[in-house]
Amino acid sequence: MKKLCEYAENELGIILSDKQISQFEKYYEMLIEKNKVMNLTAITEKDEVVLKHFIDSIALAKYYDFNNNIKVIDVGTGAGFPGIPLKIVFPDINITLYDSLNKRIKFLQEVIDELELDKEGNCEAIHGRAEEGGRMANMRECYDLAVSRAVANMAVLAEYCLPFVKVSGSFIPYKTGKIDEELKEGKKSVSLLGGKIEKTEKLILFDSDIERSFVFIKKIKNTPKSFPRKPGVAKKQAIS
Repeated sequence: MKKLCEYAENELGIILSDKQISQFEKYYEMLIEKNKVMNLTAITEKDEVVLKHFIDSIALAKYYDFNNNIKVIDVGTGAGFPGIPLKIVFPDINITLYDSLNKRIKFLQEVIDELELDKEGNCEAIHGRAEEGGRMANMRECYDLAVSRAVANMAVLAEYCLPFVKVSGSFIPYKTGKIDEELKEGKKSVSLLGGKIEKTEKLILFDSDIERSFVFIKKIKNTPKSFPRKPGVAKKQAIS
């Protein structure tokens, strides 16, 4: 975890405590152990996990202030990225880990319990499809920030995520370095769903040649009631 500690201190100005380092170590162990019986990650070598999952997940903190008691949803969280690393580093945030596969949610609940991340009811793992959660009264337009590292184009991701974000909140997807064409194609979708693309922050991941882009989308008006559409529609017929 040396590289993770160096990154946090040098790039984010955060000195990880012994407890936080221990939480990351335990998370790695649980991830690798569970990965033997279910597909959580193709990346298993420790240094690779630290760089491509842990450091990548918290890199957003270079551009976004997580030091407030904000309400965050990680849509399509998978094995818990970026949500779990963000929660370890910023324990005061209120975070919902949301995924469509119940087996992954059960694993994430084990991680939450083992790492003691939910001491004040501010960390939960919920099973469901984004198109369903985005229509639920207790989730729709309730979050200050939605994040996602899910593999989907901008138009589809916007329909999955913007319905969760409150007006004046933000949706920030984790995208690859080459994003310009995708942004162009997704602009109409973002606008129709109540968002506005404000800026894109591009970086090279710490001590690597991996390109990452963070697209900052501000929620400027309510998402129309007709969105999100029924499960599967956005992927088959993206807004264009």
